[in-house]
Amino acid sequence: MGLDPHEVDEADELGTQLVRLIRLVDRAQAQHQAANPAAVDRAAYLLLVHLVKGGPRRTGALAEAVHSDPSTVSRQVAQLVRLGYVARTPDPEDGRAFLVAATEEGERVFAENRRLRNERIAAIMADWTPEERSTLTRLLGRFTTGMEEQWSRP
Repeated sequence: MGLDPHEVDEADELGTQLVRLIRLVDRAQAQHQAANPAAVDRAAYLLLVHLVKGGPRRTGALAEAVHSDPSTVSRQVAQLVRLGYVARTPDPEDGRAFLVAATEEGERVFAENRRLRNERIAAIMADWTPEERSTLTRLLGRFTTGMEEQWSRP
């Protein structure tokens, strides 16, 4: 069964807008990194988000949560540990393993970054109606969930 050509054209326009969005986010991240040499990159920050919101866990479980390779996550966790945002503690269930958890400083950095992000988004959408903001949030969530489901299939 083939796809409707109109749907493919709409997908092309959405793809174009997504590429624009990703490029803008990448540029903003690069500017932030340049201005703040000790800043955490986006991938490491995602780990911090999971640790603040989900609590301590082993690096393998953290890698699963962010759909990443355990060795990559281990390097990112090491960066977060060096910055004092994450601490390693022995796993009480298995003394040979370690849990990683956000420190108070990590929680502070997470909260500050989240506040700044939310303020930027609110400023961008300040002249939108509540319905427009709600619709974008709902549809973007639906799109992202669909993307996760599509790309997680073998």
